[in-house]
Parts: sequence; structure tokens; C-alpha cells
Amino acid sequence: MPLKLSVIGLVAGLFSALFGVGGGIVIVPLLILGCHFGTRAATGTSLAAIGITALAGTLLYAVEGHVDVGHAALVGLPASVGALVGTGVQQRVSMRVLTLAFAGLLAALALWLLLS
Repeated sequence: MPLKLSVIGLVAGLFSALFGVGGGIVIVPLLILGCHFGTRAATGTSLAAIGITALAGTLLYAVEGHVDVGHAALVGLPASVGALVGTGVQQRVSMRVLTLAFAGLLAALALWLLLS
């Protein structure tokens, strides 16, 4: 399993740097499908891993002068509150509802991107 986890990390880092996605859209599905993690374990693991990924990407973007710290704080601080609320909600919702909601979110985002 360490090799699978390393490959998932590599793919997530690549997509994170290219498109600003990685945790929920790449890591969680791959942990669930490829490593047989439960949804909650995959989500928690993804959140921890994406922190490391975000730091690495941020440092490289900052070196190039492409980080606006003020705007990052305006997005990041409320996002932290949202993460706390989301974690609380996730612990109270059934696994089936979580899976369907996640699949619906991904389908809606795909449709929105295709049509815009």
C-alpha cells in the first residue's frame, strides 16, 4: 500500500499545482477506490496531505511573485471555519448520503465547466 499512497500523492500534487485541485477531487476518490479507505478516513487523510501539498505549491508560487497574501487570508480564514463546520456535519451524515452528495457535486462541477 505505501506505493499506492505515494502514487496518489504524486497525482494529487500534479493536479493541485496544475489546476488548484487535489484533495477532494483527486485524493479522496483514489483512497476510497484504490486503497479501500472509508469515506471519513479518506477525507481526514486528504485534508492532512493537502496541507503539505499546499505549502509546497505556495512556496514555489510565492518565489515567482504569484501569491497575494491578503486575498489568501480572506479566502483561507473563512475556509477554515467552513472546514470545521463541514467536519461536524460529515460526522452526522450517513455514508450513503455523503457518497451521493460528493458524486453530485463532482457531476455538477463538471457540467458547469463544460457549459461555461
